[in-house]
Amino acid sequence: MADGAPSRTQRSKPKRKRSRDGPESQRLDSLPWTRSLPGEGDGGGDDSAFSLFIGSNELEGGFLSLEEIDESEYGLDILKAVKQESGKAKKSKRKKDGNERGSADHGVEAEIASNLEEEEEENVTSERKKKKKKKKQKKETKKVDELPAVDDAEVDLVDDAEFYVWNDLRLHPLIMKAIRRLGFKEPTPIQKACIPAAAHRGKDVVGAAETGSGKTLAFGLPILQRLLEEREKSTKMREEKGEEAEKYAPKGVLRALIITPTRELALQVTDHLKEFAKDARIRVVPIVGGMSTEKQERLLEARPEIVVGTPGRLWELMSGGEIHLVELHSLSFFVLDEADRMIEDGHFRELQSIIDMLPTTNSSVEEGSQSMQSCVTISNIQRKKRQTFVFSATIALSADFRKKLKRGIVRSKQSTSGGLNSIETLSERAGMRENAAIIDLTNSSILANKLEESFIECIEKDKDAHLYYILSLHGQGRTIVFCTSIAALRHISSILRILGIHVWTLHSQMQQRARLKAIDHFRGSEHGVLVATDVAARGIDIPGIRTVVHYQLPHSAEVYVHRSGRTARASSDGCSIALISPDETSKFASLCRSFSKDSFQRFPLENSYMPEIMKRLSLARQIGEISRKDSQEKAQKSWLERNAEALQLDVEKYDSEEERVNAHKKRKASSNKLKQLQQDLKNLLSCPLQPKTFSHRFLAGAGVSPLLQHQFEQLAKQKSEESTQSSGNGKGKLVVIGQDCVEPLQALRNAGDEIRVDVKGTADKRKGIETRKRERKAEKKRLHDQRRKQRRKLRGNSD
Repeated sequence: MADGAPSRTQRSKPKRKRSRDGPESQRLDSLPWTRSLPGEGDGGGDDSAFSLFIGSNELEGGFLSLEEIDESEYGLDILKAVKQESGKAKKSKRKKDGNERGSADHGVEAEIASNLEEEEEENVTSERKKKKKKKKQKKETKKVDELPAVDDAEVDLVDDAEFYVWNDLRLHPLIMKAIRRLGFKEPTPIQKACIPAAAHRGKDVVGAAETGSGKTLAFGLPILQRLLEEREKSTKMREEKGEEAEKYAPKGVLRALIITPTRELALQVTDHLKEFAKDARIRVVPIVGGMSTEKQERLLEARPEIVVGTPGRLWELMSGGEIHLVELHSLSFFVLDEADRMIEDGHFRELQSIIDMLPTTNSSVEEGSQSMQSCVTISNIQRKKRQTFVFSATIALSADFRKKLKRGIVRSKQSTSGGLNSIETLSERAGMRENAAIIDLTNSSILANKLEESFIECIEKDKDAHLYYILSLHGQGRTIVFCTSIAALRHISSILRILGIHVWTLHSQMQQRARLKAIDHFRGSEHGVLVATDVAARGIDIPGIRTVVHYQLPHSAEVYVHRSGRTARASSDGCSIALISPDETSKFASLCRSFSKDSFQRFPLENSYMPEIMKRLSLARQIGEISRKDSQEKAQKSWLERNAEALQLDVEKYDSEEERVNAHKKRKASSNKLKQLQQDLKNLLSCPLQPKTFSHRFLAGAGVSPLLQHQFEQLAKQKSEESTQSSGNGKGKLVVIGQDCVEPLQALRNAGDEIRVDVKGTADKRKGIETRKRERKAEKKRLHDQRRKQRRKLRGNSD
């Protein structure tokens, strides 16, 4: 034991030093107290200071004297918290020294136990210190939080002052938070009328308002309001009475199903609702065609509360047995947006199948209990509370339905196979209840109040020239050009691209990814041009669309309303221009009568620019024709020839050498002609559009206006810049000489009211001309028949 004792004391010595390496221990060591242990000079050659006292009990004197130190005598003014910590350090040191003394008697086991106790005490003290620090930090954070609380209150007061109109609708605080975040300072008229009836009185709603009036939030906010109220009620009942929360707010089930006619509209509605449901943590999922079915099934596995979709893809998943869409017993809201498009003949047959799957909303409890035998989890009360919303912008076009709107009652038990209006049939089949709120905010013309409508009369082949005139001279802001056929769309887009106007296209034969990409590009361009079919007539809500051009008139007044509704949205202004050929005059007159308009404004044209435009257009058409022929010839090559050329193999042909030479010469001549035409068009496009009266030799021949002088200065500056640095970027160049480039709406307003044309009168004139043509033709035929009879008589008499 004696041989092993020094080694044990040596092992414990570093631990003693570690425990005394603090600032308090250094201050205590500096005190003038008498040592009980021999110093370095006293101890001789042994390195261990405790080597002389192993096995004895003589280590008690010097350490006990530390307790007798007077603080005032040595100037130790220590705070209470620090004093307590120093006292704990003293106790730990005494215990440690006592353990060291007893280590020689009790052996290694006692030493290990003492070390464990020492470590436990150190851990306890460190945890107490951490707790004290956390308490101090909490107090400091509370103080800091209390300071800016006044500023937050002031901000809330400012917000309430800006958004005080929303307070009358009594919406949930989370919805009001989203409204403040998105900056909607006041509700639109359709929202003011629909939200109280739908959110607080629980009524079904049939809403009609102009395009861009905020119908999405008119039915979206009541849905979110009810879901949030049910969530609060469930938590309150669970806390107070301990009842099950599923009874008042079922989780993991479909609560709202919103059906739209187009994919773009469904995605747009989803984006709007997501912005408001973000703070409420309500999930909104789009289910549309053109996208991966597997991905949409994975989205439905999360069991979202709100689903927005198109009828085709929804019915595809429903018929496939998608659980989340089939279990409609808990459905609280069923919404049909753009209902007028839903009831068109030959469209959306799947919608009828979806409606047939909805639980009935009869008031009898017996019928409810029979149809809900398989749905045990949800009570009949919730099923009776399902609300149905039907919204459209052109619902007022029906005179019969307008009369029924005034009565304010939809008969739910009347047969749907009778002579009912199609909107009524759709509403009744969807389960519209009695005493529904009928909100019709459409005016007599149904169009937006700030929409300026105009037209341009031209022959069919000159529509391209007038379209190029509008986009060149008035191409400010975003413009949408509507066509009724995809062939016309492809023709327009190719011509405009050849003329140097970059356009995006949108039609039904495009893939969904290409559609979304075109819309994103159009949204990101300040002066972009979108050529689209009637697919884009609904669902495109892009700010900054200033002009809508009807290259071809639509087949119905409803489509015309939705086309024109892409501009002048949300209380902004916009312009609509219709290009009318002689064959479309009567159709345009019937459209005007549908909107109760007797007169229309002619769009102002400066005919002096048309010769220059026709030159450019002629070159562009020739280039397009040659390019189209080349592409057709390449497409007509057989599969064998294409693959043989790819493998560099010779294919035996039966053409003679002379025929092959002539074909090669023909292709080369066509290529040279194409290059020459492209060069000529490039030279024309490099110069600004000039009027016919403009002279290069005598610039001041027709007079120099301030605008023309400014344009000459701008043109000279451009020439100098092009000579110094040749930049291929044509942005910011002078486009037109002699006229300022303004947007069509401004040009229409500058033209004044004196050029208004009576469309009804022109239609009557057109009808008169047609009737006179028919009369002349009939008279000519009558005379021809009369002469033929006379000739027959003469022949008979001669025989």
